[in-house]
Amino acid sequence: MPRTAAELVGLLELEQLDTDLFRGPQPETLRQRSFGGQVLAQALGAAYRTMAPERVAHSLNAYFLRPGSPASPILYVVEPTRDGRAFSQRRVVGRQNGRPIFSMVCSFHIDEGGLDHADPLPVGVPAPEDCRPAADVLGERSAQTAEFWEAEWGALDVRYATEPSSDRPGPAQLQLWIRTESRLPDDPRLHQMVLAYLSDISLLSVSTLTHPVEFMSSRMQAASIDHAMWFHRPARADEWLLYDQTSPSASGGLGFSQGRLFTADGTLAASCAQQGLIRVLDA
Repeated sequence: MPRTAAELVGLLELEQLDTDLFRGPQPETLRQRSFGGQVLAQALGAAYRTMAPERVAHSLNAYFLRPGSPASPILYVVEPTRDGRAFSQRRVVGRQNGRPIFSMVCSFHIDEGGLDHADPLPVGVPAPEDCRPAADVLGERSAQTAEFWEAEWGALDVRYATEPSSDRPGPAQLQLWIRTESRLPDDPRLHQMVLAYLSDISLLSVSTLTHPVEFMSSRMQAASIDHAMWFHRPARADEWLLYDQTSPSASGGLGFSQGRLFTADGTLAASCAQQGLIRVLDA
């Protein structure tokens, strides 16, 4: 995975092969499957390449159809489905080795005024500087070492405001502080792409928190199936964001999780929802 913010920006720079056809690069990674957040971000970037500059993404709804392989690039085919007076829609299909692996519909909107309200920042959350790095926590609680997590998530500074524990009573909930490890260019489209990238961090795992299982262990088969995201207000991905995550339900081998991204000053910037496979395997 990208180890610096600069490498992450490079990962989101797509090559245009033809009208509405783009190729996304792959990072060096120890993972056997492409990271879902990478595919989300690259697909959003492909859609933006066909969009008028005054229109900004406000929602996306995606399905992960097959596991992506980090061994070869992903082709993104963009279908311009609608351009209205205030809204535009694009359908994006990610293809690899001749087969579709990903499908997304995203909607764009011109900036306009209107009614405005938002949930406040959750209370009682410790400041980022008082929270432990995620690599250290995961190095203690997962089968992988802290060095593995530092290599995989080096482009992001992630810190646990609440640490994962199956012993903690109450609802399945997790809070992270997250930002890129260094400054990004000012392009707001790029910041939305990075928000999409990081939105896939830990979200599905929250649906297993209240159960005596290890999310990335050999006893569990886990995979994202669908992912939705709504962009409410502008936010910089290189400044601290609180990712407030909860799982209202898990049943039938499927986990459902929701997340809210707040800026450090309390602005609700984006919301997410994801459902995925959390199949517990026989020992």
